[in-house]
Amino acid sequence: MEAVSTAAIEGSAGAGAFLDALLAVLFSLLAVVVVMTFAGLSVVAERKVCAFIQGRYGPNRTAIPVVAAIPFFGNFLKKNGLMQLVADGLKFLLKEDPLPGHVNKFWYMVAPAMALSPVLIVACVIPFGVYWIDGQIYPMSVADIDISLLFALAVSALGVYGAIMAGWSSNSKFPYIGAMRASAEVISYEIAMALSVLPVVLWVGLSSQTPLSLFSIAQAQGNLWFCITQPVSALIFLVALFAETNRLPFDVAESETDLVSGYHTEYGSFKFGLFFVGEYGHIVVGSSLFITLFLGAWSPFPGLSWPESWGWISAVLSLLTFLLKIAAMLFFFIWVRWTLPRFRYDQVMSLGWKRLVPLALLNFAAYIIFMAI
Repeated sequence: MEAVSTAAIEGSAGAGAFLDALLAVLFSLLAVVVVMTFAGLSVVAERKVCAFIQGRYGPNRTAIPVVAAIPFFGNFLKKNGLMQLVADGLKFLLKEDPLPGHVNKFWYMVAPAMALSPVLIVACVIPFGVYWIDGQIYPMSVADIDISLLFALAVSALGVYGAIMAGWSSNSKFPYIGAMRASAEVISYEIAMALSVLPVVLWVGLSSQTPLSLFSIAQAQGNLWFCITQPVSALIFLVALFAETNRLPFDVAESETDLVSGYHTEYGSFKFGLFFVGEYGHIVVGSSLFITLFLGAWSPFPGLSWPESWGWISAVLSLLTFLLKIAAMLFFFIWVRWTLPRFRYDQVMSLGWKRLVPLALLNFAAYIIFMAI
């Protein structure tokens, strides 16, 4: 009898370990697929939304003959510019990829990977949804660690090393200036971004033992999202996010009007494609962080959550809710780019040090006083 119970316990432990390993693999694929798919579709969305804002058609003629011949489906892909993604991908892969003789070859080759890899690493700690096992709720993330917020902020900041290495190793003046601008911009706005999340951490710490966990922060927004209870923190984080991702009106690191193309001027073909995907991937991951911190994560509306009794249906709906919010954030990023003019470099730095950092400190102090009272 004792041998049978021991075997049953060992079998249950083995099944549990297999399930954990299977879920880890599935969530790893989910993180990569979400980031890379949205990064790719953002290229098409950028052109279509830009065309919509400017009263143009956008890409609607790129077509693969075999696919375009399919009734309705092929014409749908062609008119909506979705084949442009395939055309761009093939262009990056098939174009000549020369190696300039004046560059520092090792760092010149490594820099594009340094720009993309932090994006995929941060995606591992983002809870894209939830699921339930035996009444216990779990996040759809590769790694649910207690300091996932610190991990995400620290690793995402490493993406600037790709720009710095690209500018320095190119041995060219304009890329080097772009690299210096990128490093200065990240330093100034990273401080404001970190200060903006401190009130959120304090708020979550009142009811959770792990206030630095993205999963705990998302769960703490069951009644009201933090964009409602802490609007100043949300605004500061959002502005800093635009600067961190080098998006207009903060794209001074790659400003074509005075730096040709910035830190990646000397790059082309596949290596430039990695910078391109890395930039949009950074937007996807940054949007996911903003959604988790301030927009209720997988919650469809403030005060409303998907019921546990629906089982796997609620799990799928939570994932779809998060993905829909990412799509809305990407549209917002693109809309801002084609609406606002670019700031001068001195204006960007002045806004970071003289406006956002003091505002973030005042906001943090105000929440400390409020919570103490």
